Parts: sequence; structure tokens; C-alpha cells
Amino acid sequence: MGRSRRTIPEELLLLALDPATGTTAQPQSLDLGLAGAQLVELALAGRIAPDGDRIAVVHPRPTGDPTLDTALELLRRRGSPVRAVHWIGGPRLGLRQTYLAHLERCDMVHAVPGQMCGVLPTTRYQATDSEVSREIRARLDNAIRTGVPPDPRTAALAALAHAVGLGKHLYPGNEGRSSRSRLRDLIRYDPMGGLVAHAVMDVQNGVAVQPRRPAAQGPAAAPRGAGRGMVRAGAR
Repeated sequence: MGRSRRTIPEELLLLALDPATGTTAQPQSLDLGLAGAQLVELALAGRIAPDGDRIAVVHPRPTGDPTLDTALELLRRRGSPVRAVHWIGGPRLGLRQTYLAHLERCDMVHAVPGQMCGVLPTTRYQATDSEVSREIRARLDNAIRTGVPPDPRTAALAALAHAVGLGKHLYPGNEGRSSRSRLRDLIRYDPMGGLVAHAVMDVQNGVAVQPRRPAAQGPAAAPRGAGRGMVRAGAR
């Protein structure tokens, strides 16, 4: 895939970047959203497809985007479809920083070093071209304002923005309540975006991350200690 078009993870990160502070809104949930955005981008590229609540690799050929191809290869190695909630809830250390560094290399943001409390080194990021961020935001605003079904990329971006909690960042206060509601409604216009967005919200709520126990078939089917020591999340 060419680099003439921004990927959904890139656009989600640019949406989350606060121009005043140089920090990202909703950093913890944003990491989940970026993992989900990779799935949507791979689906739009024809590399993966939904299989119920699971993700299946249908074409393992690399996309040409190193970060996406790393995710694609990890999915391919699974050998069988993986539940979206397990993939998104898995370890994603450094994914946000990876994308920030990538945006910096593409000259879409620049790093601003600083200090916290005058001691701890920090790095903030400022968009180098505010027109890019305005264009991304305008697509969401247009879909919200007109009610016209958006294209799949915009619909997926809206779904992920809602899932990670960017609605209150993009449309704050009481005056933004109706826009936040319509942002949530856009989730229905892209099946893959909807699947991933719901998986992101499920991970945040601790839903569906535990393995299902087989149905009991009588007293003998419940060994001693069953139901205790269940391991929560991240397990795939």
C-alpha cells in the first residue's frame, strides 16, 4: 500500500493529540484503539476479515507498512482466527510511541523535549501541519452534521474515536453532547470498525476476556476447585 494515504492508526493518533499541551488524550485506551485501528486498516487492505467475533488472515502478503506488517505476521503465526477482544487486550507496549516516532519521521509531528516538575525529562509532540488535523476532524464533523453515511475509513475512525473516549475531547461539555451521541451512532456504518470498537470497549470494561468454561454435564463434570483461580485478561 502506498504512503500517499494516512492510515487509520495515524489519523486516530493525530485526533488524540492535544495542540495546546502536546500530549495525547485518553492515553491508556488510545493504546487499545491503535491496536484495533491496525486491524481495521489491514481489513481495508484485504489482508484480514472478520469471522464472527474473530479475525482471520485471508491474504498474508505484506502491505509495505512495517508496523502493520508486524501485526499481520503475528496474526498469521496464530494459524487460526483469533478473537478480536483477545488480540486488542494483549500486550501492546510501545505502540503509541512507535506511531509517534513514525509521524515524526514523516514530518507530521515534531518532538518538543521538556521536563516534568523541573526534573523528569518529558517529550511532547506538536503537529507540524495543522491543516492535516483539521481535515481529519472535518471528515468527522461532516458525517455528524449531515447524517450522510460516511465512507468506511471515516466510519471506522469515528467508531474507534468513540471507543477510546475521544468524544469528550473532540466535542466537550454540554454543547457537545449531541455530537458525541452522533459520533457513537456512526459505529454502525462499518462492520469491521464496529467489531473492533466493541472489542476495545469490552477490554476496557473487562468483558469477554476470560476463557469460557465448558458447560457442565452433571456432577462429575465439575472437578474440585473449578471456578477458582481464573486468570483474567491478556490471555489469548
